[in-house]
Amino acid sequence: MVNSMEIERKFTVRALPEQLGQYPVRHIEQAYLNTDPVVRIRKQDEEYYLTYKGKGLLAREEYNLPLNEHSYYHLREKADGNIIAKKRYLIPVEHPTFTSDYQTSVDQVSLTIELDVFDAPFENLVIAEVEFPDEAMAAAFCPVDWFSEDVTNDPAYHNSNLSRQKI
Repeated sequence: MVNSMEIERKFTVRALPEQLGQYPVRHIEQAYLNTDPVVRIRKQDEEYYLTYKGKGLLAREEYNLPLNEHSYYHLREKADGNIIAKKRYLIPVEHPTFTSDYQTSVDQVSLTIELDVFDAPFENLVIAEVEFPDEAMAAAFCPVDWFSEDVTNDPAYHNSNLSRQKI
């Protein structure tokens, strides 16, 4: 089991980056067995996981447990609400910028944008997430130019809440 703190900011996007096809892409399907607390199953390409997420918006505990394909599909039948499907593009942040009060060696910072392009019934939704090693770096991060609104603190953009939307 992998235990960690997930520290991430979420953004809507102004426009998709050019040449999106040049970046690695993962095909993700996830379903929710519970939303309070969050208990999720995920198929990511040919890997399967059960995930527990604690409370929080910017930072929260996350535990991942590997599943096999049979277990995933067995649990999928028990899921509540919408099943979320999306393509996740992994886009490196070439030269991240931070607020002037944040002290770090930018050359040692490696960040990745996880750009989620959702399938039906959320096909008009595109969310960019950036994970950070600590909350100070997350707070100091300056969004890239193609990001739009910072929705980190808006629970409506959590996949668990999307799963509960009436379609």
